[in-house]
Amino acid sequence: MSDLSRHTPRDKKSNRDWWTGSKRWIRYWCLRLMRQNSSPKNLAAACALGMFIGAMPIIPFQSVVVIALAFAMRVNKLAAWLATCYSNAATMVPFYYFLFIVGSTVAPFDNIVFDPQHLEMTQLIAAGWKVFAVMFIGGLAFGIPATIATYFISLFVIRRYRERRAIRMLRNKSG
Repeated sequence: MSDLSRHTPRDKKSNRDWWTGSKRWIRYWCLRLMRQNSSPKNLAAACALGMFIGAMPIIPFQSVVVIALAFAMRVNKLAAWLATCYSNAATMVPFYYFLFIVGSTVAPFDNIVFDPQHLEMTQLIAAGWKVFAVMFIGGLAFGIPATIATYFISLFVIRRYRERRAIRMLRNKSG
């Protein structure tokens, strides 16, 4: 029996378990976010803040920065933090490369090379401020429109979810 056929059923099951677990995790956090005791505008602003901070090439510090700004702006801290989770250690290389591509189309710098082996903050700065500047500019170019879109989309989704939940609760009380 080959190694592939011996491990195939287990691999399919583990892939299914991973997918099911991921969907449950996402659903849990979405419901937890929707049920926060904050206004829809506050939650939408927090999501927009998280989207913006997540777009910056500061992955090791983004949680601290977003929580500090959420306190300063008086928006929901959990929503702001959750909105930064799209940029994380697992997505860092492709995301930073995306920021580099966007930034290099906008920034006026020449002869800058993206090196996926040196993505830590200190390594980026040591490689030259131009590399970090290109990625930062790319973060701004992506982050500003994404922040605006996130605010309006999340405001719509949160209001719609809460309206439907209120209707469902009224139906359950009367029936």
